[in-house]
Amino acid sequence: MHFDRRFIVVIGLSLGWAVLVSGIFYRLAGQGRTSAKSGQPVVVAVDRLPVGATVTRESVKLSSIPADVFPKGAFSRIEEVLDRPVIEAVQAEEPLVGARLAERGSGLGLAPMIPSGMRAISVRVNDVVGVAGFILPGMHVDVLVTGRPPGRDDTVTRTVLQDITVLSAGQTFQADIKNPSISTTVVTLLVRPEQAEAVTLANNEGHVQLVLRNSADRQVASPGGKQLHELYGVGPQVALAPVGPVVSPRVEAAPRRARIQMAPPVAVEAPEPPAEMVIIKGGAKTTVRFPADAEAGK
Repeated sequence: MHFDRRFIVVIGLSLGWAVLVSGIFYRLAGQGRTSAKSGQPVVVAVDRLPVGATVTRESVKLSSIPADVFPKGAFSRIEEVLDRPVIEAVQAEEPLVGARLAERGSGLGLAPMIPSGMRAISVRVNDVVGVAGFILPGMHVDVLVTGRPPGRDDTVTRTVLQDITVLSAGQTFQADIKNPSISTTVVTLLVRPEQAEAVTLANNEGHVQLVLRNSADRQVASPGGKQLHELYGVGPQVALAPVGPVVSPRVEAAPRRARIQMAPPVAVEAPEPPAEMVIIKGGAKTTVRFPADAEAGK
């Protein structure tokens, strides 16, 4: 049986390349297994750690993961995370990272969630102000105030703060997917110190309203406010010119007339009644009157 020389060369080269490629893949696979076996310890949560919880030795454990997938900001020793408050929920078997933990000694509850230089202020709301209970922790809102400015007779509504983060709704620090609605009368906002002053003044001098916005919408609008006369479609109230004190015109008194001396009244004597004589004759009765002069002449 005769074989072509070129055919033998091609077959040989093909077998050689196949052996070379197989060796490369086998070596890479061996390095992967070696890397997987040489894992790095990482601190993970035993169970779910909610917001506001404090890390204890019983709530965490050490696990091993490949060094090339070690999370940024994770911890390799349990002592590094003990007594640190949780500011973002950590799921079970999830590595703990520094971004989800507050510094040791920063407080409990809501206090560790307040970044340095910021403040937390609570606003009392009702079902309408709270957007029917759909303002949840982590959402963003605008703060409106309605009131009557000094020296003005018209009621005005203005937007005083925009894109404010909601820290908590009532005592809830984190929204629950199973319960997307929270019925509460108090909402806590994350603000700067000067914004805290504005919210306090608005809450004392007017009526505060929270307006829910898309958390991805970071644009700051420039509303000019709305006055009451604009809402009803009437013109603004025109201020009248100040009126001075009313002065009554001076009326000249009429000249006095000379008083006329009246003579005292003269007493007039009433005339005496005339004399009468009654004559009875039989059954007839006759009255005879005599004049006064005739009586006096007798």
